[in-house]
Amino acid sequence: MIHAKGLARTFKTRSGTVEAVRGVDFDVEPGELVGFLGPNGAGKTTTLRMLTTLLQPTSGSATVAGHDLASDPISVRRSIGYVGQGGSSTPELIVGEELALQGRFYGLSNAEAQQRGGELAAALDLAGLDKRKFGTLSGGQKRRLDIAMGLIHSPQLVFLDEPTTGLDPQSRANLWNHIRSLNADHGMTVFLTTHYLEEADALCDRLLVIDKGQIVAEGSPDELKRQVSGDSVELSVHGGAEGAERAVSVAKRLDGAHEFTVDGESVRFRVPRGDEALPTLLRNLDAEGISLASVGVHRPTLDDVFLAMTGRSLRDAEEGA
Repeated sequence: MIHAKGLARTFKTRSGTVEAVRGVDFDVEPGELVGFLGPNGAGKTTTLRMLTTLLQPTSGSATVAGHDLASDPISVRRSIGYVGQGGSSTPELIVGEELALQGRFYGLSNAEAQQRGGELAAALDLAGLDKRKFGTLSGGQKRRLDIAMGLIHSPQLVFLDEPTTGLDPQSRANLWNHIRSLNADHGMTVFLTTHYLEEADALCDRLLVIDKGQIVAEGSPDELKRQVSGDSVELSVHGGAEGAERAVSVAKRLDGAHEFTVDGESVRFRVPRGDEALPTLLRNLDAEGISLASVGVHRPTLDDVFLAMTGRSLRDAEEGA
């Protein structure tokens, strides 16, 4: 459905040339729900804009929905749906009229546009809102209308650019369900950009992780998390720095324990299976007379993957963007 080879985009600025995307290679097969994950400024939106014909690549090539990006952009546009970050409606427009107008732009007859708009309104919990002005809708309703407009022409492939940014947790969870349904129930290929770790983990069959314009990791959420070596165990002990060092000595007896860090009375390390190592660790600490304040085991997260691949936390990168 998407086949990109060496896709790159540079921009000229007063201070020089900026390499926003630096030769990415990836494939998306029909029926996949693929997440494009990375912090702001990583190249996500630039890549998306190239794939949707909104921006010409500086170099490289791609086919999208079976059509060459460079030689046949019109066929690409006819075959895809695109939902941008900022929305596409003005407050005064009427929901039903906006959907029908979008359908007419794609060559549907008025009757076809009305029928398709009604189907999408029912599928995306917009039924009964056709006479409402866009400006009166909630944030979640506005985003679902944006998606409906991107699907009005029944595309083979839909691009969703940060679809849940700015939504409250309940609206975000509701939109996740609709995105899952598009893929699972209707067989639509979905290419979704996001910087929300939990969104990528919850929704996507496969992830492409981009940083500084390059793909740094690829695989299912579970596959990527398995690349991080083991579960994280965190201990907080009584007895100051001396107590922490004694706890490290005990923890080092565990099979496969590695990556030890000490911060005051806190100790962190990794083991292959934290749930299996914890009972032995607790017995050994007790036998050595080391008093625990707290203990926790954490499975690897997508942020751990990003940290392992780039040397920085995705959450920190996002907060500093």
